[in-house]
Amino acid sequence: MKVLLLKDPKEDEDGQDPYIRELGLYGLEATLIPVLSFNFLSLPSFSEKLSRPEGYGGLIFTSPRAVEAVELCLEKDNKTEVWKKSLREEWNAKSVYVVGHATASLVNKIGLDTQGENCGNAEKLAEYICSRQSSALPLLFPCGALKGEILPKMLTDKGIPMESITVYQKIPHPGIQANLSSYYSKQGVPDSITFFSPSGLTHSLQYIQELSGSSIHQIKFAAIGPTTARALAAQGLPVSCTAESPTPQALAAGISLALQPDSC
Repeated sequence: MKVLLLKDPKEDEDGQDPYIRELGLYGLEATLIPVLSFNFLSLPSFSEKLSRPEGYGGLIFTSPRAVEAVELCLEKDNKTEVWKKSLREEWNAKSVYVVGHATASLVNKIGLDTQGENCGNAEKLAEYICSRQSSALPLLFPCGALKGEILPKMLTDKGIPMESITVYQKIPHPGIQANLSSYYSKQGVPDSITFFSPSGLTHSLQYIQELSGSSIHQIKFAAIGPTTARALAAQGLPVSCTAESPTPQALAAGISLALQPDSC
């Protein structure tokens, strides 16, 4: 059975995307098509904030792109050495909160110790932070232009100070229409399609509806997490699977179950 994943390919140490590998273990043939590109914003301002760890109670990362923004700041401002010598340790003396293991591994690569990676979504991370955070200093939260409001609201309601800065924005991938058309012409209508973000859904749904035609009702739609599942439901699409956590293993298990003949 054919599974379409609307995300960027990411090779692990074995040279294969872990989502393709995990789905393959269930006998599912997966294809990746990227639907989003990214522009980075406000990097000079973010770099200045990264240089002042004494002004913050810690960091929050909810996406790999936010970590990439840190790397770009260090490269552009020639701060890699000062990061290794002092800044990294100063931030490590504080709390560094993350959502998911994929983001945590990237944060670890820049030398920071993480907390909360077992929280599968922003709401669970917010609960985790509320149970632990006691500093009067604000948490620095680099985020996307379309960040969800759940985490900021929960922290605000609990009186935990937070300073968010928009460091990237999502834009449609320039090849999305051509890549989807090519996939459908060669593979036909997939048995399942997985969306990895609400914005990914926004930028691809029209093309998927046009290419699938009346066969769209046969597709099992899957979401990487509850926020994306809510976006699917808001578009009137039935959600056959929401991954229990944002990992290749959880998604593969959920899709496999959804594609079983007796699955409703």
